[in-house]
Amino acid sequence: MTLAPSLSLPHFHSSFLCCPLKQPFSPSSRNRIQPKPTSYPRIRALEFDQNTVIAITVGVASVAIGIGIPVFYESQIDNAAKRDNTQPCFPCSGSGAQKCRFCLGTGNVTVELGGDEKEVSRCINCDGAGSLTCTTCQGSGIQPRYLDRREFKDDD
Repeated sequence: MTLAPSLSLPHFHSSFLCCPLKQPFSPSSRNRIQPKPTSYPRIRALEFDQNTVIAITVGVASVAIGIGIPVFYESQIDNAAKRDNTQPCFPCSGSGAQKCRFCLGTGNVTVELGGDEKEVSRCINCDGAGSLTCTTCQGSGIQPRYLDRREFKDDD
């Protein structure tokens, strides 16, 4: 089928193409040297606006952080478990015992009755010992690691 030179081909428009398709060469234009086209048709996959790009970036970063932080902490816990803990306990200075807060380490409590009378009795908190087992290190004298403090005791 041959086309008459007076007929023109319709232009095809597509939202997926950056530039319209060129019309095919006519038989009379074969002998002419034509310059190379400066742009070729490109296919656009999707058009993103700035908010979409930011939302995708934030989503990917959130997933990466959500996976990365637990992995990092898990490796730190494993490394800490391999090292010996030799740090002395801060509240008891490594002794494993703390001075009783009621009798101030004497083992006896003095009560003023009035009229210059005083009554001295054995401390009911420490049972007269003057000290209590350290509640931080449980008497070991070694400062527990942060994640090893699973049991909290009230010393009152």
